[in-house]
This record gives sequence, structure tokens and C-alpha cells, in this order.
Amino acid sequence: MTIGLRVGLLGAAAIAPSALIKPARQTPRVTVTAVAARERARAEGFARKHGVPVVHTSYDALLADPQVDAVYVPLPNGLHAQWTLKALEAGKHVLCEKPFTANRAEAEHVAQAADTAFARSGLVVMEAFHYRYHPLAARMREIVDSGELGELRHVEAEVCFPLPRFSDIRYDYTLAGGATMDAGCYAVHVARLLGAGDPTVTAAQMQTLRKDPRIDRTMSAELAFPGGATGRVRASMWSRRVLSIRARALGTAGELNVTNFVMPQLYHRLTVRAPHTEGRRTVRRERMPRTPSSYACQLSAFTSAVLDGGPVITSARDAVATMGVLDDIYRFCGLPLRGETKEQST
Repeated sequence: MTIGLRVGLLGAAAIAPSALIKPARQTPRVTVTAVAARERARAEGFARKHGVPVVHTSYDALLADPQVDAVYVPLPNGLHAQWTLKALEAGKHVLCEKPFTANRAEAEHVAQAADTAFARSGLVVMEAFHYRYHPLAARMREIVDSGELGELRHVEAEVCFPLPRFSDIRYDYTLAGGATMDAGCYAVHVARLLGAGDPTVTAAQMQTLRKDPRIDRTMSAELAFPGGATGRVRASMWSRRVLSIRARALGTAGELNVTNFVMPQLYHRLTVRAPHTEGRRTVRRERMPRTPSSYACQLSAFTSAVLDGGPVITSARDAVATMGVLDDIYRFCGLPLRGETKEQST
């Protein structure tokens, strides 16, 4: 019987220290045992710096390592489906970075494989929306579900940050890049968290890169939820709106506003406003604990899912719904889906 979780790292990505290495030191039952990268020298340097004991010469070699129980996949978006599937075939649990895949069709394919792998071998697949495992996300949903805001009428989510280095892989179409994929997936996911059911896209517009008009640098989309509520999501990696990470839920009896739902351990603000009562407006502010970090909460949840049969709230099936909204936004703007070949897009 496994009493701990041995995790291998597929790719020495810049996010890995924050998302895996540091949280593993705070999670007693987790050990990072191996790393592989496209260049062995890079993997060796990462291993030395972060105390990872084993370096593999390839991703396939790491997946074949019997001393690895699970893998963390922080590779470029366009590689998520391929290596999640290979990890499942190798009998590994998977924590895959967001967005889960390049498009909905890929997500559905991976979800089917994940369903089969879980039924046969109990393998866990989790999409790494780390914010969702922090107490702040649960509190946001609790406030909306409690009825305190009245009947939900409108939700908004916005994730905008500056990324002026256009050589970054997040601007690479062949790797499933774009603002909607990198920042917009957060906005869509939290809109789904606060909204009632999965939304349809009713309008969308984008600004694209001059050097590659397939790549969006900004996105704005209007949503409609099954219960009648409307929504709006915005995302940007390069626009006049330099930095904004927020969410809002408006009901008939009040509104919820949250600043920095993505990285609440750094700073966040949650405010609930009620209608005017006797000439005054009621305002309540709440603060969640900053520690452990959202990444540590996520790794703890992943570990519990693998070792204890705990819940997976960002499952492969949940990812299919998110990727469907992202696809619809791209279609509405006339841009090709990420991961599509020219033949598929015609």
C-alpha cells in the first residue's frame, strides 16, 4: 500500500518551483523524485537547484520509471493532451496545467481516457486550476449559493496582465497560445464557478498580434447562463488594461466583488454589498488565510484524491466544459481553434 506520493516533473518549466517544488515541501506525503526536460543540461540544473534526486533523458524515460507514481505536466498548452494520455498509458496519475488541452475535442478524448483509467486502475487526472482549491474560491461559491445575493443576474471575471515579450510560448499558435487560452481560461472557469450552469457565448471580440493574426492578445466575451443570468469575461496579455484580476457576481439583493482570486496568498479582497437600508449601504469585507498557498492547497487535494479517494473538483470532465466555452469564443471571433490543422479548420 502506497503511503506517500512520488511525483515526476515533465519539463523544467518556470512555474514548476511555485506549483510543485515549494508546495511539496509543505505536503508531508509528497516527494518530487524525478525531472525530465527537452535538454538534459536544463533538467540537471533544475535538479541541482531544487534537490530533485533523479534526472531522466526524456519524458518517456520518466514515465517508465517505477519510482514515479504521478506526474505534473507544465508543458506548453499544445502538448498537454499528448503527455497526459501517455502518462495514463504508463499507469501514472496526472496533475496537468491549465488549460487542460488545446480545444474541446482534445479534452473530450483525454476525459474518455481518464474515465477508463480511473475505472480500471483508479488513476486520478486533475486540471491545475490552483485557485479553485484555495478557501477563497469555496467562499465565493458559498456566498452565491447561500441566496444572500438574491437571484443571480450577472457575473463578471477579468484576468489581465502584461506580457510584452512576444517571443514567449504563450504567443505561439503552434503551441496553442493566446490570451484566451492563458488568461481567459481563468476568467471562464471562475464565471462557471459563480454562474448557474455552463454558459453559451453570445458575443465576443479580440485584438490579435500583427505578426500572427491567429493569436489573440486581448479578448472580451458576453455569456448567457441557462437560468437567465448574463456574464462577461475579459482577458489580456497586452493592452491598456495593464493588471486586473477580479470577479463579480450581481444578484437581486446584493453583489459580491473579489480582487485577485487567482493568487489570493499574495493579496486579495472580498466584499459583499447589500442594497441601501434606511439610507445606508451595508458593506461586509472578508479575508481568507493567505497560507497555505493556492498551489499547496491544490497539491494537498491532488494527494488526497490519489491516496485517500478524495474529490477532484477540477476533473477532466470539468475541463471539457471550460474548453468548449474557449472554443466558442474563438469561433465567434472567426479565429481558428487551437490545435486545429488547416484541413480541420476549413
